Amino acid sequence: MSKTYQFDVLIIGSGAAGLMGAIQLSEDLSIALIAKDKLLEGSSYYAQGGISAVLDSADDFDSHIQDTIKTGFELGNKQSIRFMVEQAPNAIKDLEKAGVKFSQQGKKYDLTTEGGHSAKRVAHVSDKTGQSVQTNLLAQVRQKSNITLFEHHIAIDLLMKDKQCFGAYVYDKQNDQVSSFISSKTIIATGGASKAYLYTSNPDTSTGDGIAMAYRAGCEIINMEFAQFHPTCLFHSHAKSFLISETLRGEGAKLTLPNGEPFMHKYDEREEMAPRDIVARAIDHEMKTHGFDCVYLDLSFKDSRWIAERFPTITERCLALGIDICNERIPVVPAAHYTCGGVGADINAQSSVENLYAIGEVAHSGVHGANRMASNSLLECLVFAKACAKHINSENIIDDLPSFNDWDASRVQHSQEKVVVSHLWQEVRRIMWNFVGIVRSNRRLETAHRRLTQIQKEVNDYYRLYILTEDLIELRNLVQTAQIIVESSLSRKESRGLHFTLDYPEQLESADNSVIIKTP
Repeated sequence: MSKTYQFDVLIIGSGAAGLMGAIQLSEDLSIALIAKDKLLEGSSYYAQGGISAVLDSADDFDSHIQDTIKTGFELGNKQSIRFMVEQAPNAIKDLEKAGVKFSQQGKKYDLTTEGGHSAKRVAHVSDKTGQSVQTNLLAQVRQKSNITLFEHHIAIDLLMKDKQCFGAYVYDKQNDQVSSFISSKTIIATGGASKAYLYTSNPDTSTGDGIAMAYRAGCEIINMEFAQFHPTCLFHSHAKSFLISETLRGEGAKLTLPNGEPFMHKYDEREEMAPRDIVARAIDHEMKTHGFDCVYLDLSFKDSRWIAERFPTITERCLALGIDICNERIPVVPAAHYTCGGVGADINAQSSVENLYAIGEVAHSGVHGANRMASNSLLECLVFAKACAKHINSENIIDDLPSFNDWDASRVQHSQEKVVVSHLWQEVRRIMWNFVGIVRSNRRLETAHRRLTQIQKEVNDYYRLYILTEDLIELRNLVQTAQIIVESSLSRKESRGLHFTLDYPEQLESADNSVIIKTP
């Protein structure tokens, strides 16, 4: 039996952006917050590094802004970047009020440096910043009586009327039913799309759901060609998606070939501290040139006690797999890590569709340009979630909401061929890894586009014929998002930041955002 819920605000996603948004919204508003899996499952929870903010008297806003613009290859929105940077210290204070205890050195923050930063400005909680942020924000959310939490619910499509958004159809995974969540305002905070690639540092939830839903609703989708590959994911058969934080390189760790030879000096004068796109391409080139399965990251020259205290999570995880990082090198490979493009959103997080907002990794707020600078991601989540809530708090909430038909599953049947879904899942991810990866070409992109077009037709036919499952919902979104990445990549006739193509290896003097719009 289908249900209908009505709330003032629907938040789709329970990461740092979704939780912060819920906390900052007025307590006079009724809020539904839906989580695709468990409430703490998602990329935010697993963020190891930290949050960038100007917290030292030797640093300043202009330096943080210029580092962000430079790392983004001059494609970022300067107004949005300045807004984010200037709000960063307040974001840190908001987290401290929520209970987050940042690592200290004496009476000051234990700030560290990561790729692209010209100063120590990354505040962290050891190497488990995301975990601390998430658990403390969730504790704050649970204290608010106006917020209703829905775990194990996945949004299917946005509810649209007269080109306005009024909530979403949502699939309850545990009760196997679809409900209508009707709302005056809807916030998409579903995270990125790195699961579109075969190898990724992201959890299984990162399937591009919000991007695909917004695209089908007519939103502007911007700069999806800029898929960031983290240079150092742990290379081990039993280490699914485990990230080796960039902070290790910030603390002096060196990248080496299997024979112990360093190589980053050949690619950039900043060596290990070069931005992620440069480091990832360097590793990819060395692996392909020499036929290596991986390269190595070496921090073993540091004091063992310091390593264990500074990186307890990484030390323990590696040790469980038989790797003692205090005395030996860590095998690493690049993996899809972050979606720099997304749903076009302004400084108040408003999308191009009325009543619809986008925050966090799902959004293109303009702060990342052609490459995201390390530790600006959690910062973006927090700053724009707060701005989004402030804007909604000032808006008139619609009481007389339109009605929508219940979800109709009367003309579909149970599938006897679920192997089709699992096969297409794997095929999409292999296509993206092999043809739309770190280094691209028109021929590879066109090959990917042809096959993805065919797969999309097969998935849409399957979607119309059979009863919903979580895998089918995700596959439909995944193939749609993969196609957007390919189309965006084909539209950019240059190499810039994370998008490197053999057909256009030079960077143009100036460039525009790529924008893809789907008219419903």
